[in-house]
Amino acid sequence: MKRNELADEIVKDFPAEDFRESLIRWFKQEQRTLPWRENQDPYRIWVSEIMLQQTKVETVIPYFEQFIRKFPTLEDLAAADEQDVLKAWEGLGYYSRARNLQTAVREVVSSYNAAVPDTVEEISSLKGVGPYTQGAILSIAYDQPVPAVDGNVMRVLSRILLVDEDIAKQSTRKLFELLVSRTISTDDPSSFNQGLMELGAIVCTPKSPSCLLCPVQEYCRAFHEGVEAELPVKSSKKTQKVLRYRTYIVENERGEVLVEKRPEEGLLANLWQYPMVKEEEVQEGSLYGLEMEEKGMVDRIKHTFSHLIWEMEVHRAFVLSGDVQKERAEFVSKELLTDYPFPVSHQKIHPYVG
Repeated sequence: MKRNELADEIVKDFPAEDFRESLIRWFKQEQRTLPWRENQDPYRIWVSEIMLQQTKVETVIPYFEQFIRKFPTLEDLAAADEQDVLKAWEGLGYYSRARNLQTAVREVVSSYNAAVPDTVEEISSLKGVGPYTQGAILSIAYDQPVPAVDGNVMRVLSRILLVDEDIAKQSTRKLFELLVSRTISTDDPSSFNQGLMELGAIVCTPKSPSCLLCPVQEYCRAFHEGVEAELPVKSSKKTQKVLRYRTYIVENERGEVLVEKRPEEGLLANLWQYPMVKEEEVQEGSLYGLEMEEKGMVDRIKHTFSHLIWEMEVHRAFVLSGDVQKERAEFVSKELLTDYPFPVSHQKIHPYVG
């Protein structure tokens, strides 16, 4: 059965109008007070939605407030130095989000007269703006009935509509976009989409959903079948690859510490870190053309990404001779280290620098 036909079959006989009225009424009464909900400014909504990807609301709030204070307008963010943007993002992780956001904002400023586009065709062409983000901006900021489907929404609707498709598959996300298109409010799409997100965040949670407090319980097919805990269906993730590194705190005779800037592309691009060498490539007493006296290991740090794990042995060392022979590596005074944007994995090393 084609996805369009399957969507039609799923929503057949579903009381969509009553469901959305109940959802919207509940959202307007019970929604959390969040800084990006103060108005419908598309820039603020855009920033919040990018920050909220893979990150909890409680974590995002102070970052959002600080980011908006530092870059209050599209023009401010477009004109900012990338290192300042990464520093403001420091600790949130998934740093490509910040780089893509700034790239897209620069395009909006230069090509759209600093006005966030209000059409699917234009906004979807911006770097880092996928179907969910475009749906969130268009529905919340511009009141357009466009689906905004994330994990929360798929979980809620998989239970409400009793959908047992694997939500880890891209084809299933497309199915849920079709289901939202068939149930979304055309009068208040902003509250409808935010209501689905809010319901998934505080009531229809991944484990032990609060079904007895649910404002749309009477419409939930999974609840009436007693299978809400079994949904959504999600295939397990692939095994994460483990990479082992020796990470160095290298100090020279002036008391400066060696740091390096990561490549312009790839994981943690353009962030700064303490030198890292794969365990199998370690050359005792030597690093980047420097001869060193190693002082021993001070800690073991494990950092988990979505697709891999870093296991780092942190060693302290002192320069005996030589010059740094590696691009993007330099000695920095300890007092200036906090001016550089470091990923969380390397922020854990800061306390050992002294």
